[in-house]
Amino acid sequence: MQLKLSQEAKIIDGKDIANKIKDELKEQISQYVAQGNRSPTLTAILVGSDPASQTYVKNKMIAAKYVGIVSNTIELPESTTQDELLNSIKKLNMDTGVDGILVQLPVPNHIDERTICNAVAPSKDVDGFNEVNVGRLALDMKTIVPATPLGVYELLRRTEISTFGKNVVVIGRSKNVGMPTAMLLHTDGNHESRGLDATVTICHRNTPPEQLRRHCKYADIIITAVGKPGLVQRDMVKPGACIIDIGITRVAAKEPGKTKLVGDVDFEEVRKVAGHITPVPGGVGPMTVAMLMSNTFMVAKTLAKARQVNNCNGTN
Repeated sequence: MQLKLSQEAKIIDGKDIANKIKDELKEQISQYVAQGNRSPTLTAILVGSDPASQTYVKNKMIAAKYVGIVSNTIELPESTTQDELLNSIKKLNMDTGVDGILVQLPVPNHIDERTICNAVAPSKDVDGFNEVNVGRLALDMKTIVPATPLGVYELLRRTEISTFGKNVVVIGRSKNVGMPTAMLLHTDGNHESRGLDATVTICHRNTPPEQLRRHCKYADIIITAVGKPGLVQRDMVKPGACIIDIGITRVAAKEPGKTKLVGDVDFEEVRKVAGHITPVPGGVGPMTVAMLMSNTFMVAKTLAKARQVNNCNGTN
């Protein structure tokens, strides 16, 4: 009798890695405060009452408290005008007691998202969405990297997935996730951004299905972030490839009236051929929160140094 040899992909446990990062931050922040610095501070602005957004902000505030970041949430009604929101951001920009600022996206349809992202001071933009920070990332300069792409970066680095010269397919071209993820992967590791030196192909909703399949078949790493369940199938994946699933969609579960979260990847089938794979939930999601905390601490330290320089120069 012939034995069938098979080995399922190694699960990349984003929750476990995120917890380790938060523990590291907790220790670093504790030492930072013990040296006489004030605790880092983070303020989130939530416009409207979208349940998913409320949950995301709540999870961020819980993580902030755990690592030692003082956090605050400003809740504004759905009817808030763009000018009113801009005024709230301006006050936070001017407040020296506030280090990190984030506006939970999406904002209501009557508010322009790009205008809001650009209104947050680049130095306090812990989401990394201001055009200044996006531009610096594009130029391989040290900057504030959006938390989800940074989470993917850390997952690959800490799991020791080889990226140098590897073929990577990023499915999704959003300016907050797909694009910065692709930039981190393809840029030069010798530059300030410490890129991962991969060969990157970007696919999106206008990529014909047969071309998407062809690109994926040659990929050593597939990163998908489009929110389309079942998009990546087993026959699209090269044996041993690493699969990073950023997509998240709530769908009906088998039990009547129940729902569940799924990614873009047919997890149960793809895991039979892939080498590494992230689950949904429990993969990239926890990493996003952890890296937001890391960004907040980085911003706090940078602003504290700037204040010290200003004080030495006699400026306010």
